[in-house]
Amino acid sequence: MSDNFVLLTGTSNPSLACEIGKLLKTQICEPISLFSNGEIRVRIPHNMRRRHVYIIQPTSTPVNDTIMELLLMIDAAKRGSASEVIAVIPYFGYARQDRKEIARVPISASLVASTIEHAGADRILTVDIHSEQQEGFVHCPWDNVYGSYSLIPVLKEKKLANLIVASPDKGGMKRATGYAKLLGAKGLALVYKERDIAMNNASEALGMMGDVKDKNILLVDDMIDTGATLINAAQYLKNNGAKSIRAAVTHGLFSGSSLESINNSIIEEVFVTDTVMQRPEVLKNKKITVVPIAPLLAEAIKRTETGESISNDLIL
Repeated sequence: MSDNFVLLTGTSNPSLACEIGKLLKTQICEPISLFSNGEIRVRIPHNMRRRHVYIIQPTSTPVNDTIMELLLMIDAAKRGSASEVIAVIPYFGYARQDRKEIARVPISASLVASTIEHAGADRILTVDIHSEQQEGFVHCPWDNVYGSYSLIPVLKEKKLANLIVASPDKGGMKRATGYAKLLGAKGLALVYKERDIAMNNASEALGMMGDVKDKNILLVDDMIDTGATLINAAQYLKNNGAKSIRAAVTHGLFSGSSLESINNSIIEEVFVTDTVMQRPEVLKNKKITVVPIAPLLAEAIKRTETGESISNDLIL
């Protein structure tokens, strides 16, 4: 692997970027500062001429600020004559707003993606994007790797017998099928939910498919925000005879009172990655295990540089 690349990070998750830098044996540059009036200033000290520039920036809370940081770093790299600018976005903010559910609403995910491309990104790399169709929002290459690559080894250590993998909604059945195959599960389950599109983060479990009686259940999803979807699904599974319930989720947002809700729920353990920088109270929570995602992203960057296939091994 050549050293003809530069790693940048914004303020969203610098600890993740530093871990990636250690694995790639490359220094991380943190070019973000603020003017006194709150405007973001980007100044990159390294020469980027004819080099590949990887900008590691999850667009998580505060999502609008982190998106602006990403756009300005892309523009700075492009104006610094970088040969290729790769936006590494472990968590892609606005990804849930990927279609028109009702009249007179934007398709926010499309707008954000196209803005990143317009700013000068030549390639995008994400982890468990909310819907893979979003890759079609832009014309530049978009690689999406899966958090299961990092979560599966940890889950295998639990050695859960009579395991059923469950999805909290129909959109996650492909993900659940992948986990079930890799973990050697006995079967699958699906919890139907109804989302109130007039309210944010509101959903209710209505029914399910699959036999969960006396089984150990692993709920899998791409993100946990308020926790309502997972907690409602878990309670529904418990009411139908599940023995134990755990959850594996790639992006742990843990908004609002989610930690209290999880602690009071029947979910025994929650496994998440660190695509989003986790608060101390999350790291200290006895129910939550945070699994490093840096090895997956470092390997994806390495293969992008060497021209090796990403899809062969990194989309478990």
